[in-house]
Amino acid sequence: MRALVKHPDEEGFRLEEMPKPTPGPDEVVVKVHTAGICGTDLHIYRWDDWARSTVPAPMTIGHEFSGHIEELGSNVGGFVVGELVGAEGHVVCGQCRNCLAGRRHLCQEPKGIGVNIPGAFADYVVIPKGNLWRHEEGLSPEIAALFDPFGNAVHTALKFPVLGEDVLITGAGPIGLMAAAVVNHAGARNTVVTDVNPFRLALALEMGATRAVDVRSGDLGAVQAELGMTEGFDVALEVSGSPAAFDDILANTIHGANVAMLGIPAEPFPIDWSTVIFNMLNLKGIYGREMFDTWYKMNVLIQSGIDISPVITHRFPAADYEKAFAALQSAESGKVLLDWTS
Repeated sequence: MRALVKHPDEEGFRLEEMPKPTPGPDEVVVKVHTAGICGTDLHIYRWDDWARSTVPAPMTIGHEFSGHIEELGSNVGGFVVGELVGAEGHVVCGQCRNCLAGRRHLCQEPKGIGVNIPGAFADYVVIPKGNLWRHEEGLSPEIAALFDPFGNAVHTALKFPVLGEDVLITGAGPIGLMAAAVVNHAGARNTVVTDVNPFRLALALEMGATRAVDVRSGDLGAVQAELGMTEGFDVALEVSGSPAAFDDILANTIHGANVAMLGIPAEPFPIDWSTVIFNMLNLKGIYGREMFDTWYKMNVLIQSGIDISPVITHRFPAADYEKAFAALQSAESGKVLLDWTS
């Protein structure tokens, strides 16, 4: 089979021929249909300090995907060859306190598919049966391939009640864009998205945002006045990892505001804890998806008519992966997909 392999001490990947995998007793082999490229893959592509210390290269990478079941392990029941599936990307230990209590998303030592163990940028991928997710019949494989990042967006957007609330989203990357669609669908009164990328800000409006603000020239105070807001945003979703964005949240939220934080900063930065304390803000860190509650919520959102397809801006055959990574790094991209059927 073909596979995109990361080798140590070099930038980029190599498209190589590897043996087709066989499943263990509790595993499933999936024939990959579509895979999405995310920021984590870009870190690995560039082989930065984090990637060098995390990825056991050489290894196949990639974790956002959809595909059809090719082969079932001898202990696997409840699935059928040919079904469209995806996978929860965090393989948990099953032994820590949180895993034993059923809180698998809080596992002490999760391993990431395509990060710590072989991934899905390949014709076939092996998935533990406990990580497999059956998609609804008729769902587009492209939308199915978005369920990993869509899950991040849903987990973040629905961590706090948003019905009738004014919501600020800092960061218009694919997760921020999908979060805008989610909070709009869930009944937010106003959804304001901030960024410095005009292309992605335009996408935010297409995804349902009330306003899209370029913070280099726009003023959130003026936007609040235009929208009839008198005290500030009730809920903030930080998905950029930018210290300046967090400062905007502190300056533009009401006392007692709920703040969900998914964006990962490039390095530690100082926080005005006096504002957090005196304004009695509720800060909640978000990582990944709740297994599998978030996945059920994603299904319900899709079934109830939410449309996340505008976030997809580029599609490439798997062999053109270099073009795909170039598109991802351009100023005009949303979600970039690789087609493993061609």
